[in-house]
Amino acid sequence: MEVNDSTLEKTLKDNKVVLLDFWAEWCGPCRMLSPTIQALETEFKDKVVIGKLNITENPTSSTKYGVRSIPTVIIYKNGKEMERLVGIREKSFYEDKINYYLN
Repeated sequence: MEVNDSTLEKTLKDNKVVLLDFWAEWCGPCRMLSPTIQALETEFKDKVVIGKLNITENPTSSTKYGVRSIPTVIIYKNGKEMERLVGIREKSFYEDKINYYLN
């Protein structure tokens, strides 16, 4: 799901668990992480919102949330930041994190 400056707050407020990938097209590691994010979105379709926020097109949100390096994946629960993961991890790592916050 694409998230932007105007939809981010509502997305965080309206969903129990949100995994948000802050990325940019010019970022090689971000492009490497993209298939993992897409797979997670399919796997957790009805349980968790898996979102992507392009920092080039949405600088307000990346500034507000203090994203200084990309890719940065932030996991929110009930609108509150729970974990911030910078860099690329294995899909199973993200799955474990999502399952932890779902319980």
